[in-house]
Amino acid sequence: MALRATIYKAELNVADNDRGYYGSHAVTVARHPSETDERLMVRLLAYALWVQADERLVFTRGLSDADEPALWNLDLTGAVQQWVEIGLPDERRLLKACGRADQVMVLAYGRGVDVWWAGVQHKVARANNLQVFSLDAEATKTLAALADRNMSLSINITDGSAWVSCERGDVSLDVYRLREAGRAS
Repeated sequence: MALRATIYKAELNVADNDRGYYGSHAVTVARHPSETDERLMVRLLAYALWVQADERLVFTRGLSDADEPALWNLDLTGAVQQWVEIGLPDERRLLKACGRADQVMVLAYGRGVDVWWAGVQHKVARANNLQVFSLDAEATKTLAALADRNMSLSINITDGSAWVSCERGDVSLDVYRLREAGRAS
């Protein structure tokens, strides 16, 4: 018998001071059996970082479907406007995403971010619609400790940092920009 996804419910209270966005979102997220708490919480953080652009940003089947990112925003015709990858995707996946979506964002995390970025940055240089961000590995481990099946997270985004708090604790995460859309770094 195959393992089933675990359902997490989260109330996200987002205060994005950098973009002047303030909103509350009740989200339900299915956690794939092979997904870690760290990846789940980074997905929630990615949602908070980019939901202000368009509230049609939604969680996908992610790990359950290799053709879908962690999050995306589809327009009314089904065309992909935003494609959000989490982790360390290979250059083929990124270039394919850049061909399918108007805007592609990667939120990289883990101990191998620097090695991964050094290996892919020149291979994706021609992708003008790609933005790449990274998170500190220790901070995402602390973020993972906040995971709970039912959680209420307050996420305050200011000056490129996100402060996440809940009943279980809090963590500050710097969101480093590795690449802006339209140019390599």
